[in-house]
Amino acid sequence: MSLQSMTGYASAQTTLVAEGSSEGARLGLEIRSVNSRFLDVSFRLPDELRQHEPALRELIGQHIKRGKVELRAYLEAAQNSTIAMPDKALLQKLMEIQQLVRGTMHDAALLSVAEVIRLSHGPMTPHQDWGPQVMALGQQAITQLCEARQREGQRLAVDLLQRAQQLQALAELALPLVPKTVETQRLRFLERWREAMALVDAQSLPDTIHERALAEAASFAVRADVAEEVTRLKTHLDEIARLLQQASHKEGVGKRLDFLIQELHREANTLGSKASAIEMTRISLDMKVLIEQMREQVQNLE
Repeated sequence: MSLQSMTGYASAQTTLVAEGSSEGARLGLEIRSVNSRFLDVSFRLPDELRQHEPALRELIGQHIKRGKVELRAYLEAAQNSTIAMPDKALLQKLMEIQQLVRGTMHDAALLSVAEVIRLSHGPMTPHQDWGPQVMALGQQAITQLCEARQREGQRLAVDLLQRAQQLQALAELALPLVPKTVETQRLRFLERWREAMALVDAQSLPDTIHERALAEAASFAVRADVAEEVTRLKTHLDEIARLLQQASHKEGVGKRLDFLIQELHREANTLGSKASAIEMTRISLDMKVLIEQMREQVQNLE
């Protein structure tokens, strides 16, 4: 199964012709899907097709693993079909039932002509089993939906790869700044230490205090080192590119990509909190913008 988006739409139509008749009904199916954490399927079917809902649900589950899917079906009489004359005995029976109902429910509405015709002839084609035609049309619509989802998924993959490459470029810009940032933080700490020592009699302090200051300066510089964050960020980007460039997937990769995006966001946040140079801060902000754009797109992948 190729990389798929969870967003798509498809429709299909066919004509249902009863045996021994040249006329039939028009059956149409529309199926659409949007993003969702799990597979959520809903149906809008006419009464004549309710019996096929379990089979259609199973068919959808065979092709789609995630997304909110809605399938709508409709039946329309053929344009050249004629309305048969209602049976007089049945009309009399409907009249008796109506009088009986209104005898108890005085506010009940009278039957309209359309309702009388529908009740006279019963459900559309009740004697015919349309199961094979319904399932064939369902397969056609679902296949078209999956193709639409695959096209959208490929488009999203291309866009995500481009943004990942932009993040890689920002990471390459950040790495040369790391030594400078570490040294800046170390010098800043020592400067503040000297300012503090100027307020007291530094000559009276033991040598261990000065040694401790140098150790603290080195430790502070290590904590300010963002090389590890940049390295992890590049590793996550390599994994994202690998997942997107795979020709096929046994399972949807949307959840794995979503996890990696969260990790990217974590590293970019840490990078920004440790940044002491304005250049590093700007890089962190640019990274966050790209990561947020990627997060919105990844949420549409199955």
